[in-house]
Amino acid sequence: MTDNEIEKKINSDQAAETFTALYGKNEVDAARRRYMSLITEMLKDGSEFHETNKSSAPENLRIFSSPGRTELAGNHTDHNRGKVLAASIHLDSAAIARKRNDSTVFFRSTGFPDVKIKLTDPSGAPCLRPIPEEEGTTEALVRGIAAELNRRGCAVGGFSANADSTVLPGSGLSSSAAVETLLCRIFDSLYGEGKRDSVEIAQIGQIAENVYFGKPCGLMDQIACATGGAVAIDFADAAFPEVKRINFDLSAAGYVLCVVNTGGSHADLTSDYASIPAEMKTVAAFFGKSVLREIDLETVISRAAEARKALGDRALLRAIHFFEENVRVDAMTAALIEMENAAAQAAKQQALYSYLELVNESGNSSWELLQNVYSPHRPETQGIGAALALTKNFFRRRKLRGACRVHGGGFAGTIQTYIPLDAVDSYRTDIEAVFDAGSLTILRIRPTGSVELVF
Repeated sequence: MTDNEIEKKINSDQAAETFTALYGKNEVDAARRRYMSLITEMLKDGSEFHETNKSSAPENLRIFSSPGRTELAGNHTDHNRGKVLAASIHLDSAAIARKRNDSTVFFRSTGFPDVKIKLTDPSGAPCLRPIPEEEGTTEALVRGIAAELNRRGCAVGGFSANADSTVLPGSGLSSSAAVETLLCRIFDSLYGEGKRDSVEIAQIGQIAENVYFGKPCGLMDQIACATGGAVAIDFADAAFPEVKRINFDLSAAGYVLCVVNTGGSHADLTSDYASIPAEMKTVAAFFGKSVLREIDLETVISRAAEARKALGDRALLRAIHFFEENVRVDAMTAALIEMENAAAQAAKQQALYSYLELVNESGNSSWELLQNVYSPHRPETQGIGAALALTKNFFRRRKLRGACRVHGGGFAGTIQTYIPLDAVDSYRTDIEAVFDAGSLTILRIRPTGSVELVF
């Protein structure tokens, strides 16, 4: 297959249909340019994408895409086997990849340092154990994903990949989970015949992040990125979470879903993130269980005085958030189903308003009970709280029905907002006057999760 034949595929009607589904009909030309740029760089003579003294065969190039995700409800509940509502978005990590004839993985992503690691030691034996010096790096994720795939019976080997990500780092849109599921999909497609389903892809990414990267994340991010569309996820059975697809069409109701990047550094926040699952689990342990899903709110309240003395107030408050957030996920899922199924427009509108009220409740609970709107180590930096307060003021001044909440892990980063279509421009002007131009991003829910694209 020649370079011209590759370009012909990218410019085909089938590719246009795929790009429309992934990015929207107005972004097809931009998608074509993006993928062609990745391919062109990968095929340059003498580039680092080729093994020494080996040529790169164009016919072996494979195309992959893995989306970021937005969390709709279930803030910090997945790690205690709770319930979440999430959706994949149009922002993604895209890559062109091909097998190598050695055990090296070479991964380049625009704007980031190149990753180059060998999956074998000098003797040729597999080197898939965690390496302390790699903790917190993309190298750790690559090695961890390869190790877990290998443990599950999948052969692994080297590949070269040229990637580009539009998922804003530090935005709460799960740029890390997008990369994890992308890498896992590449390994699985090149060496495992693409047999892994979205849940297994997600689980492999989570293990790599927990054990090799060193971050105690839950599984929600990876499942949303791997599955695609809007999904209600119940982690009651951690090994086999229940994933239910939900129709999510805000534009038909006259609204858009946005995130506002408030800035702030995520450096040194790992202890803040880790404290949430840890404190929730201390409450569970107080009652002889491992996670909060194994008990109920009534049990906790019945011994609240003892729990406070033993564990402190914040652990108790975070546990209460967990139980109430689980109930909200069910209610929000039911509201979205009602929006889809209601015959009368008035009933659809009422279901939407019920959903928006629950979004606001979720945001208030994260602020007041979960307490992940700002870091207790940086009380002078409260960008998320400021953005939430300004957004609520915007709704009040204009007498609008809208909603907002902390988005993702919290402590720094983004808020999520639901804005009436005819108020988006005004909101952008107001919020970007405080948080800089480009801080508002309108999200589009994409139907496809982590995938190999075939045109």
